[in-house]
Amino acid sequence: MDSYAESDCHELLLRLAGRLPDRQLWRFRDWLAAGAVTALARTLPLTLLRERVGLTAEESRLLTNALRPAGADPERLNALPWVDEIAEVDYTFTSESPEWVSMGDSVGVVLGAIVRDRTDIGEVRGTWRLPRTGGGPATRVVLVTATTQCAKLAGELQRVLRALGEHEPSVEVIPRGILLPRYHQAALAASVPLAMGAAEGGHLVPS
Repeated sequence: MDSYAESDCHELLLRLAGRLPDRQLWRFRDWLAAGAVTALARTLPLTLLRERVGLTAEESRLLTNALRPAGADPERLNALPWVDEIAEVDYTFTSESPEWVSMGDSVGVVLGAIVRDRTDIGEVRGTWRLPRTGGGPATRVVLVTATTQCAKLAGELQRVLRALGEHEPSVEVIPRGILLPRYHQAALAASVPLAMGAAEGGHLVPS
């Protein structure tokens, strides 16, 4: 996969946060980071159809650019429903850690050690996602700014969180200058700093 297609695929997966289940999204990001584009081209369109996820015109363009050259079925791509805009996200976010997270939570410490002095990483922030209705457990969301290799960085940080006990890690690696989807705007507004890399101008500024 060339760098443009990888970038398009990463942006599409970024836009699908909160719309696809975590158990699927982190695997897709892991496949992209590992270069398993053929598996993505075969599976992602089917998953979007099964989950009844509608795409905007821009998201459809990203999907086609990224996965059509890798063998995605054109009929399945054309069968995906379109929407004019994405509805309000079905989650709320909070900076307060759940009661079950101990005072010695190591995620911030480990991420700080990993990103320190790295010029491809800017700021790392954390928040907790809660379902808007129906209850359910809180999910940690890590937001990261990056200058290059966003897909590979997402895979790297997902593996770190899995090693720390997050079975379905939610790592949002945000390219600098991207227009944030509503999901990420809401997550960022309720986030707190966790670590800082060495990339210039890499701050995530909550709206």
